[in-house]
Amino acid sequence: MHPVIEWKDNQVLMLDQRLLPLEEKLVVHRHYSEVADSIRRMVIRGAPAIGVAAAMGVALGVVNAGRDVDSQFPRIIDTLTATRPTAVNLFWALERMRKVFDAHRNSGDDLAAIMIREAQAMDREDVATNRRLGALGAHLLKDGDRVLTHCNAGALATAGYGTALGVIRAAVEQGKQISVWADETRPFLQGARLTTWELMRDGIAVTLITDSMAGSLMRKGVIDAVIVGADRIARNGDVANKIGTYSVAVLARHHGIPFYVAAPMSTVDPQISNGDEIPIEERDPDEVRTFRQIRVANTDVPVFNPAFDVTPHELVSAIITEKGVARGDLYTALGGWLTG
Repeated sequence: MHPVIEWKDNQVLMLDQRLLPLEEKLVVHRHYSEVADSIRRMVIRGAPAIGVAAAMGVALGVVNAGRDVDSQFPRIIDTLTATRPTAVNLFWALERMRKVFDAHRNSGDDLAAIMIREAQAMDREDVATNRRLGALGAHLLKDGDRVLTHCNAGALATAGYGTALGVIRAAVEQGKQISVWADETRPFLQGARLTTWELMRDGIAVTLITDSMAGSLMRKGVIDAVIVGADRIARNGDVANKIGTYSVAVLARHHGIPFYVAAPMSTVDPQISNGDEIPIEERDPDEVRTFRQIRVANTDVPVFNPAFDVTPHELVSAIITEKGVARGDLYTALGGWLTG
């Protein structure tokens, strides 16, 4: 598999996730505005991966700005900020790059080289973070567990390895027999197209189901745990994730099934007190009316297409981060890390 995202020869390369699993194609970006467009159009998606992409977009902007970097930098940041509103990793990464820029802009050092190194460091750190998170979360899974996941929180949603799928991968690496039920995740079908593709390549048993089947399977007793990723986690532990996650959480609670969220600390937003304050992105209605240019509904039917929903913390059994496994109120459990 090509890297999800890579810095190479002052260009940003991305695996076009819109084409998977039918085609593996790299998109080459030579300008920060192209990176922003790919984030917006979901060439790359998943909160951690979006953060890395944004950082590389900033570095690319600085490289191309040359001597005009001071005047162009605010526009670079603003353009990337405006791409997608829900995934807080985007804003976390941009703020980190801004701080590095401010610290070195008048130092006389090679600013472009410093910004490139910082973006590449964030790329490497994300993989290491996911591996730590996965190892911690794997202890929550028992040998033989059948795990439901929603959307794609795997290597494709990160710089590599994955969050929710990272937990599953780590459990398998520990020698546990784990099988996965993958929700298809309408309307963009990240579960059907991406999660199943990843797991099959890794030799991990996976079965694809429609979103509407989850409750029936829980009632039959063939799901032992649910693990999902997150795009933003409020201070109290409310979780924004792909639309449909809330429904799965309600079903899991009703059937007494643990519902776990796996995400790096960069997904925690300490400025947001609860899920009601999380901005929810609404996307193009044609993502529902069509699929890959094939129309499946009337052209003029009104569409409501929020990309995410919020799961209240009361429905979350535990949040798995690289710092530890938090239960209950996230601020109480992780308060020192939120400000550390």
